[in-house]
Amino acid sequence: MNQVPNAAERAIRGAAAVEYFVRPKSVAIIGVSSKKGSASLNALANLVMNDYSGDIYLVGRSGGEIDGRPVLTQVDDLPEGVDLAIFTLPAAGVKEAMEACVRRKVRAVVSFASGFAEVGEREKQDELAAIARDGGVALLGPNCLGYTNYVDAFGAGFVSALKIPKVSAGRDPATAIISQSGGLMSHIRMGLDQRDLPVSYTISTGNEAGIGLADFVDFLAQDKTTSVIIVYVEEVREPEAFLAAARRARAAGKPVMMMHPGRGAQAREAVQSHTGALAGDHAVMRTLVTHAGIMFIDTIDELIDAAEILARYPAAPTKGPGFVTFSGAFCAIAHDFLEELGLEAPPMSPHIAEEMRKHLPSFATPRNPLDLTTAPVWQPDLMRLGPKAILDDPALGSLVISITVGPPAQALGYLNALIKAMEGNTKPVVFSILGDRSPLAPEFVELARQHRIIISRSAERSMRAMARVTFYGRALERSARAKANAEPVSGLPAFGPGAQPEWLGKEALRALGVKTPDGGLARNVDEAVAMAARVGFPVAMKAQAAKLAHKTEAGGVLLNVADEAAVRTAWKTLQDNVARAQPGLALDGVLVEKMSKKGLELVVGAKRDPRWGPVVVVGLGGVLIEALGDVRLLPPDLSEADIVAELRQLKTAKLLDGFRGTPAVDVEAVARTAAQIGRLMSANPQIVEVDINPLVAHPKGEGVTALDALIVLGE
Repeated sequence: MNQVPNAAERAIRGAAAVEYFVRPKSVAIIGVSSKKGSASLNALANLVMNDYSGDIYLVGRSGGEIDGRPVLTQVDDLPEGVDLAIFTLPAAGVKEAMEACVRRKVRAVVSFASGFAEVGEREKQDELAAIARDGGVALLGPNCLGYTNYVDAFGAGFVSALKIPKVSAGRDPATAIISQSGGLMSHIRMGLDQRDLPVSYTISTGNEAGIGLADFVDFLAQDKTTSVIIVYVEEVREPEAFLAAARRARAAGKPVMMMHPGRGAQAREAVQSHTGALAGDHAVMRTLVTHAGIMFIDTIDELIDAAEILARYPAAPTKGPGFVTFSGAFCAIAHDFLEELGLEAPPMSPHIAEEMRKHLPSFATPRNPLDLTTAPVWQPDLMRLGPKAILDDPALGSLVISITVGPPAQALGYLNALIKAMEGNTKPVVFSILGDRSPLAPEFVELARQHRIIISRSAERSMRAMARVTFYGRALERSARAKANAEPVSGLPAFGPGAQPEWLGKEALRALGVKTPDGGLARNVDEAVAMAARVGFPVAMKAQAAKLAHKTEAGGVLLNVADEAAVRTAWKTLQDNVARAQPGLALDGVLVEKMSKKGLELVVGAKRDPRWGPVVVVGLGGVLIEALGDVRLLPPDLSEADIVAELRQLKTAKLLDGFRGTPAVDVEAVARTAAQIGRLMSANPQIVEVDINPLVAHPKGEGVTALDALIVLGE
């Protein structure tokens, strides 16, 4: 055996550590029992059945032999430097075994045992993790169902023993699956298998006390066999490391797809009881994951459907899909369905339509969706010309075909025509055959398989999957346009911990170039009178203190104060109101500002998730923000043009362009403000929240005004 490195030299994280698990040169099974069907015998059978050629060691308290292999009675009898130890032990025995593995310089341990963080025993899990980390042992689990390497036919599992079918980097692209749920992992693998898409690895990460999601993504990014990485996760325990690993995978040309439940309260409770997950802000996570170049998927069907498209066509489209059908009804259905998904079917390019007109019946109009009518029954070559027209059209990003194929001979004719149309094509194509479960001729299925054509039996699933792939392509394009905006902001005031008073927040906004009403903080009534006279009547007067969280409810805001006498009266009224609402609160003073022109009230803000980082919030503001919740979450480095596009996605977006006599507002100025708030959050990690509500958007070309501002720092 090679010289054993010391603990400090052994890899416990990253791709190098993963190698110990998936390609070990020696394996020890610890917790061996001779009982038929036991976890340990299943683990051993998996090695033997798949012709594992490395050294195998068995450890069990009863000793003896199993199938002619000696059983050591204690871990300390192992030779030094075993690559992988498989724990088939209950939770009560894991700590002692881990300590012994550290003494024997075992490189990696996978623990199947439940009874740790997933049932509330986080301290027990943390202790195990510390022993492994300090001892230089890579740890997978606990509460892990195991994993399978289909490239080398090696598996560590305990439920059953199976012959592992080997795959290689060859005819078909291979997909790897990382999952915190072993059951769902099997479902996805079987779904891909039915589509002739090989799986390179299936990995159950369990509670991730040691090695975890980011380490496996890094490993798969370097793996020659893997083309697509699927991730099902109930908690991303190391968000920053995961996002960085996903970016490296994308740079290596490998899409990462992710499904994460927990949008609603009941889902969050379910995942916590399942894996001990700590619920985070799902919307923040989704925003930043998508921005990092990860395809975020909501349903299992979409996950499998989109995985097949990406595996076959790794260059995701950014333009909307084109359609070929034999049915005018489907054209209307497709438009309705795409509108629901938020995706358009772009018009066919004029020169393509004109060329196609030469081949269609006189009563047919060449457009997208392209209805070939019933003509292909007599002109089968239309099934070449129609798809080729869509694939040749630069205005269209993909092709969805939705037809009935008829009897076997006719179906084969259509398929052969499509195969010719697809020669040299790189755009995604899905052949959706109507008729639900009506059988397809074996020779048809075999020909489609030979040419790697994606066959679907649901037009709706085909459209939804193509939409997801298109949105993914656009997200990649948008991320590439984003600008690093962590440039420091000069002129910021000195902040204290916690919530800042409005006057201080507005000083920060002015440093960013965001307009606020003319005025300032008055420390006494005479300063207030002078300030009002300078900016001009009428004015707004607002009591100011960091601990005055709800000024309006406390009677701390008075509007349209008309003259000097009213200013003096208002000063006393504000002092009295605040004293009643929060006795003993000392005010910084009163903010005196000129009343601003009216406009559309929006909100621009930001929040910093303690694990995922900052996001910017834009939406309809004023009192309607709570009633309607019409907001968009954005990455902090999004370009101004893309922020404008996000504002156009608001449910109330029509208000931006004028409504019932109101003028169109300065959307570009709103986007500029949002971009500056993103910059502020990126450059100042101590800021945890920003809220400009309302931000009044004035008519186009007249900018915006921040009427209120709240900035919160970490305590």
